[in-house]
Amino acid sequence: MLTAVGAEDMTPRRAPSRAGTLTSAQRSGNRALEGVVTGHLFKITRERAGLTQRGLSEVLSVDPTTVQGWESGRRPLTAVPSAQFRAMRRCLLGRGADPALLSLFDVAIDADAVLAHGLHDAQGEDYATHPLATSVFTRTSTHMVAWALTGAPPAALPRAPSDMPSRRGPTPDGPLLGESERRAFFENLRRHAEVADRAGEDGALLRRQALYLCSYDAAPDTHAWIANMRSRQSRTPRSHSWTWADARSLATSLTRYGDQDALHAFIEHSIADDEGELANLNYWGYWLGHDRLPRGDDSFMRGSSAWEAGALLRSLVDRLNPDLGCIDLNVHSVWALLAARPGLLASDPVLTRDLRERVSRLLDAGSVSQQSRRELDAVHYGLKLNNS
Repeated sequence: MLTAVGAEDMTPRRAPSRAGTLTSAQRSGNRALEGVVTGHLFKITRERAGLTQRGLSEVLSVDPTTVQGWESGRRPLTAVPSAQFRAMRRCLLGRGADPALLSLFDVAIDADAVLAHGLHDAQGEDYATHPLATSVFTRTSTHMVAWALTGAPPAALPRAPSDMPSRRGPTPDGPLLGESERRAFFENLRRHAEVADRAGEDGALLRRQALYLCSYDAAPDTHAWIANMRSRQSRTPRSHSWTWADARSLATSLTRYGDQDALHAFIEHSIADDEGELANLNYWGYWLGHDRLPRGDDSFMRGSSAWEAGALLRSLVDRLNPDLGCIDLNVHSVWALLAARPGLLASDPVLTRDLRERVSRLLDAGSVSQQSRRELDAVHYGLKLNNS
């Protein structure tokens, strides 16, 4: 889900101009790409801690070429024993590394697993072994994969300090794969999505998450391919509960191409009752990192919530940005959360002030659907009643 730099995040930070300047010919084959995301995150963490490769190698009692190999992906950090890797992270923390960066290593490892599978399993027939088939990805983990496909840094990645010195030489500023690797990855991912589609409910999670990642593909036929996958989904009976999350991912993916019809249909038909509204908020809670429990399938969306309402509202209010492709879904989600938890308006004066300003800007801009305008009017009225 997928998710997301997702379709719900239509204005990702652009990668610096040097991102991915090393060509695929300069890399030593696809096997050298298995740890590219984790390796680049390791490099950023070391640099921002003020450590050189040689300095870190001395701290860790390894050869400098080992550190170089980890950072380039030639020696995947994903192959380092877990106890050793944890010790390395503790060492970096003790040397002043940013804890926010260190917290991202687990999702970077998950991203590298997806990339490695997509680059090496060309047939895509065994959908059950794909990393996307066994774990529901969050926005951060999805963005980590997309980092290697688009060059856009994940939203969770802290910005570099303004006084960070620029790198010298032809070193890439991101883990962006070469064009041939990206093309191979997307082709294989499409095959996996289509195989999972034929598997029905057993392949539902892989189908949904693979399709969402495919929406990052800049190929000219991507929009048509996603639309065709949507037409296949529409033939599945709505009584199948797994189609709800699939419809959501399809709708948000299509907004990348300016196609809002699927999103409006999803809002009107799929989250028009209490069950759908709860599933939508549960999805947001997990996608945005407020539900921290690992999920092996999408069934949690129909259950009780595992997120804190105030924190989720804060994240959703931040998404009331007219530049985001899924602004109508974001508006509806804020409206639905406040309808379910009206007391939230009185619990945080700073948040409610921000909400009031964002609602006013959206109403003035006229960039949302008629339904969203009605929901924004209702939120605005609620703010007045609460003297916010």
